[in-house]
Amino acid sequence: MKRLLLLADHVHPYVYREGFPQGLPEVDLVLAAGDLPAYYLEFLASTMPVPVLYVPGNHQDEFTRNMDNELVEPGGVENIHGRIVEVAGLTIAGWGGVPKYRESDHGHYTPWQCKLGMWRLGVQLKMRRKKVDVFLTHAPPLGEHAGTDFAHRGCPDLTRFMHQQQPKMMVHGHIHEYEGKKIQYQDGPTQVINAYGYRIVELHEDQNEAVSS
Repeated sequence: MKRLLLLADHVHPYVYREGFPQGLPEVDLVLAAGDLPAYYLEFLASTMPVPVLYVPGNHQDEFTRNMDNELVEPGGVENIHGRIVEVAGLTIAGWGGVPKYRESDHGHYTPWQCKLGMWRLGVQLKMRRKKVDVFLTHAPPLGEHAGTDFAHRGCPDLTRFMHQQQPKMMVHGHIHEYEGKKIQYQDGPTQVINAYGYRIVELHEDQNEAVSS
């Protein structure tokens, strides 16, 4: 069993506080599903004794500025967008951003870009001869967590990848609570989890279940 701390879209006061992680159960890994500021990710890296992985959201929040005033990625954490990584005994696929809903150079992708990205992730899995355990994204798949507005719609190509690869868990962000609390649901063998705020989940070898939020 692996215990994961999931976060997305909101700097939660329980996490971003003096004394953190006191009171938090021991976890094996931190997964951040996008739209979290760089200072928050670096705070997690400095306080958590486990790896912190993230995918970017669609608002460029994850970047910070260096001494030359250049935009750079936060320190101490790992961006896994478009990658397959093996961490804490888990195989994790990452894909950040959202389906394009406005002109932007950051965090928006076309259907073709996503199709190509999912194909590349599949190739990486075949080369490694691995089955993905967790699919970490910013946008939600089609289904119960998709927003009713165009900007927060579900992504069909992420959904197709999920159905093809059948991870134990798909973790996403982007869906806030203004349409009602959307926590988790089961899609075949995959538990789909909205990481908004923060959550702690347990990932079992043959199943997964949320234990706290």
